[in-house]
Amino acid sequence: MSGLDVKGGCLVLLAALLWLSNLAEGGCSAKCCKGRDPTCSSTDWRMDRVFGTCFCDETCKLIGDCCYGYTQECPAQSCTVSEWSPWSACALQCKPTYRVRIRSIEREPKNGGDPCPALEEKAGCLEYINYQGQYCAHTHGPAFITTLEYNKERRKRDLSTESDAAGYCMEFKLESLSQQCTMETRPYARWMQYLREGYTVCVICQPPAMNRDSHSCQGDGTDFDRNKILHWQAVGNSRCRGTWKKVQRVEQCSCPVVHSFVFT
Repeated sequence: MSGLDVKGGCLVLLAALLWLSNLAEGGCSAKCCKGRDPTCSSTDWRMDRVFGTCFCDETCKLIGDCCYGYTQECPAQSCTVSEWSPWSACALQCKPTYRVRIRSIEREPKNGGDPCPALEEKAGCLEYINYQGQYCAHTHGPAFITTLEYNKERRKRDLSTESDAAGYCMEFKLESLSQQCTMETRPYARWMQYLREGYTVCVICQPPAMNRDSHSCQGDGTDFDRNKILHWQAVGNSRCRGTWKKVQRVEQCSCPVVHSFVFT
């Protein structure tokens, strides 16, 4: 083999080694960066099949200048959160207020993964035991109502004070309501969207909302005839309110679930 052939072979080998070196340094190997980082770049094929400067940061997908191997080298990891905590006690006693539940972040999102959802959620509530342990339900004033689901979540402290009264169901025909009811979109307040003028709704009255002496709930219309305009208010959104007329009192509610509520 002549010296010229050897020299040529060495040049080809050197070129091949340089090409492999550039290939190894290209792409997104060990270059997954947060946000938009101009220094997090390489020289390689891009996802749009153009060879040149490409990026390996979280925003490259939005801009369209990711290196070809970005999705393999930097797989998207969505945020993960814990389960919801139990609901807290009501913020105040003896008046419509709110309760809170929270969750925590277990893994932050990476490489363009889905962001974290809300970590706190509020919902309306009303408790009938004050800080001194005294019962504080009333019989006069507007009816305070909430979703039937709240009945399943009443705090054990309230349930322990229940009387022997089994409770009852009041049927009402909705006469009017504010537009804030239909505009409500919060997860634990969407039940307000099902309140509609002209519809018949069922509202359960039972302890602890039931007054111990009168065995009735505030605003349930027990002492009024069917022509009396009565007022109600949604717990959790004080601007969601309206009027209704009593239809009848029955032992068990028979309305659809979305039209069934509970006095709070």
